[in-house]
Amino acid sequence: MADLTWHDALDPEQAEEITRLLAEAEEVDGVAPVGEAVHLRLRPGASGSAHLLARVGGALAGYAHLDLLGDSDGNLVAELAVRPGSRRAGVGSELAGAVLGAAAERGKPVRAWAHGDREGATGLAAKLGLRRVRELWVMRRELAGLPEAPPLPEGVSLRAFAPGRDEDAVVRVNARAFSWHPEQGAMTADDVRLKEAEDWFDPSGFLLAVDADDRLLGFHWTKRHDESMGEVYVVGVDPDAQGGGLGKALTLAGLVHLKNTGLRDVHLYVESDNSPAVRVYTRLGFSRWKADVQYAL
Repeated sequence: MADLTWHDALDPEQAEEITRLLAEAEEVDGVAPVGEAVHLRLRPGASGSAHLLARVGGALAGYAHLDLLGDSDGNLVAELAVRPGSRRAGVGSELAGAVLGAAAERGKPVRAWAHGDREGATGLAAKLGLRRVRELWVMRRELAGLPEAPPLPEGVSLRAFAPGRDEDAVVRVNARAFSWHPEQGAMTADDVRLKEAEDWFDPSGFLLAVDADDRLLGFHWTKRHDESMGEVYVVGVDPDAQGGGLGKALTLAGLVHLKNTGLRDVHLYVESDNSPAVRVYTRLGFSRWKADVQYAL
């Protein structure tokens, strides 16, 4: 049995322990066990989380994160990881059971992410009576051989994001473009500013499509992961500006930017049941690479 303790906030030593555990799991599994949002919540002063630490013999054997702010559908969101050397000893089951219990105590439904859709997570979900309710595809392509970018609609131009100036406009367009999305649609100006502090943030790779009055119509926020891999982080177009080819032009402009920075490959995330988006990305040369799965009772 592991010693389980909940924490509303983490001290620097605990955050460092968790970060090392997550890095070990990613190295062994080839996929990050938690998403970017969890890493941001490990920072000092971050709020809105419940952190569950599992120790065996005093050493950190597992970690679970429960997002108490939840998604726009009212679900709490859970993610967990077990240190590779501590697996197959029931730690994952104990963490998951405690998370389900904590959500039940709050009277809230909970959804749990399984990044990479690995066999171990599938087995644990079946054991706990969880079912697959969502699948997020990761699609990938090489940056070589990009199709020619179409022209921007008349009166539209591209410029780089200006920190301290454009946050509110991006949040406004993002909310309209992703009103249906349980996570992306809830992005706030504080979320944007938090990511501006990340090492990967590059305003020159945050492309804004504006009209003659500098009114934001859409954006393509790109991300650089390492020396070879980039990401179509977010492409958002105001519904009033859709239908004229702006989304495709923005997408390709961002891909060209990533290629020009020397990257070799690019990936993006898309809901597996968003058939129109999957078709668009397939026509742009992307193919399914891996998947993240969300489970619920």
